[in-house]
Amino acid sequence: MRFLRRNADEAAETTTAEDAPAEVTPADPSRTPGKGRPTPKRREAEGKRRGPVPPPPRTQREALKRARGSKVSKEERRAAAVERRQRMMAGEDKYLLPRDRGPVKAYIRDVVDSRRNLMGLFMPLAILVFVALLVPAPAIQQYATLLTTFMLLAMIVEGFVLGRLVNRRVRLKFPNDTTRGLSIGWYSFIRASQLRRLRVPKPRVSPGDKV
Repeated sequence: MRFLRRNADEAAETTTAEDAPAEVTPADPSRTPGKGRPTPKRREAEGKRRGPVPPPPRTQREALKRARGSKVSKEERRAAAVERRQRMMAGEDKYLLPRDRGPVKAYIRDVVDSRRNLMGLFMPLAILVFVALLVPAPAIQQYATLLTTFMLLAMIVEGFVLGRLVNRRVRLKFPNDTTRGLSIGWYSFIRASQLRRLRVPKPRVSPGDKV
């Protein structure tokens, strides 16, 4: 009988322990509670902020329309082109063509622009010859041919003299420059053969100024 009583007492204690509420462990204030869900990836978070991705274009016209909408407007491109042109004409080295960049080329332009060159009449002379060939008068064509021949010979001589002059001045001002003399002379000839108002960049000096 004693064994039966012991078993009954143990069963009662077990039932009481199971029915008793479990002790709640106080939360640690230094620990951040979990969110209960996984942290979203960066790509997913950015997608939610930007909104849904638009569907791909169905036609070529729609694709071109989207591309035009994302580009710079025509007015802005035109304003940027005008600004680049103005800076290039002003002689800013960043906006010049590679052949015109550098202090040596700037000095050559100044030397050429400070002189009055006969070669500057090359373009008007070419127009004159073209007009004379259209006139059905042999005498006018003959005189135009003689004048053209004389002017061309004078321009060749002047170009040779100008090339040697510019080369000598460049060597004195830039003794460490390695630009070939032929390149300096040709650049001087091309600059001098253009009309003054059409030269790019614009002349910084006037004829007769000391450089």
